[in-house]
Amino acid sequence: MRGSVAEALGIVGLTRRFGALRAVDGVDLSVERGTMTGLIGPNGAGKSTLFNLLTGTLRPDAGTVTLMGQDVTRMRPEARFAAGLGRTFQIPRPFARMSVLDNVMTAPTAQLGERLWGPFLRPRAVAAQEARLRARAMEVLDFVTLAPLAQHPAGKLSGGQTKLLELARVLMGEPSVILLDEPAAGVNPALTELLIGKIEELNRGGTTFVIIEHDMDLVMRHCAPIVALAEGRVVFQGSAAEAQSNQVLIDAYLGGVHA
Repeated sequence: MRGSVAEALGIVGLTRRFGALRAVDGVDLSVERGTMTGLIGPNGAGKSTLFNLLTGTLRPDAGTVTLMGQDVTRMRPEARFAAGLGRTFQIPRPFARMSVLDNVMTAPTAQLGERLWGPFLRPRAVAAQEARLRARAMEVLDFVTLAPLAQHPAGKLSGGQTKLLELARVLMGEPSVILLDEPAAGVNPALTELLIGKIEELNRGGTTFVIIEHDMDLVMRHCAPIVALAEGRVVFQGSAAEAQSNQVLIDAYLGGVHA
């Protein structure tokens, strides 16, 4: 389906070197729209580097990235976010002293109030945009169940609530594709189920996900397809059933996980 209307992310020959190390080594991958792709592999396999290349925080030495058919290889991170590519991090870093609501409202780019003369030359437009952003932020916070904590300092949230806050910030960009970096890491089981439930709800609504996750049970239950990286290369791509019958993956990653 490469290059077709069904492709959300197209990755061709993507390569990034750090000295003699090829952290990402000629990766070819087509992520279809509406899928929830699980990205697995041992530490040092190149997963986070691949995410950094996709979001633009790193530039590739070779290769291309397309988002919904648009070449974004040379775009800056904020331009990719505006184009519909969102990303969360394994360790979220919200503005701890700001309220949960204000954290979410800072997410959209190119706000009129951020421009030097905006509040002076266009005060009504700034106020109107801020009102719209506030209303949208409250809708998003309600979706992720954080609306009752809207005025609480973000630094007072639990680990799981902070992951929900980060998802809310990403959703303010109305992304078509979201990259999740270990969403379950450090989150208690109840909040993990809540977070995964919200991710699946978004996925049913058409949002495409690529998820780095070391919880193999979670990956096998919720992701399709599954892609494995090793030494910067794709070494497996297939279904959960195929992954669990692949001896290389069983020995290296899965440790006996069963369907």
